[in-house]
Amino acid sequence: MKTKTIRQSITFKAHPQEIYEMLMDSKKHAAFTGTAARISRNVGGKFSAYDDSLTGVNLELVPDKKIVQSWRGSDWPAGHYSRAVFSLKATDGGTKLTFTQTGVPESLYEDYRQGWHDYYWQPMKAMLKR
Repeated sequence: MKTKTIRQSITFKAHPQEIYEMLMDSKKHAAFTGTAARISRNVGGKFSAYDDSLTGVNLELVPDKKIVQSWRGSDWPAGHYSRAVFSLKATDGGTKLTFTQTGVPESLYEDYRQGWHDYYWQPMKAMLKR
């Protein structure tokens, strides 16, 4: 299967800890997505989001700085996982999130590339304005 890599960078007007918690806290994650999320806060722990449409395992967790996950969508080929890396860096007045997802099935690349903006970055920004 051919795969592609998604690379995105977004700046939030919030401290890195707040962004980390939005991604790693089940209740905060569910609040910005509007769907159920169950997220382990341990390396080796499992997560699911969007009512189990997204699942995976935490590979590396550096609080307020980095999240590395083995990650897949329910519409992916059986047994195939990508690697998603969320790197957080404090900037003047906010946080720069650098996101890299390797191993995305080529046939689903555009949907997922756009999906990160539509279902993660934009709702997170909207929630931070509340």
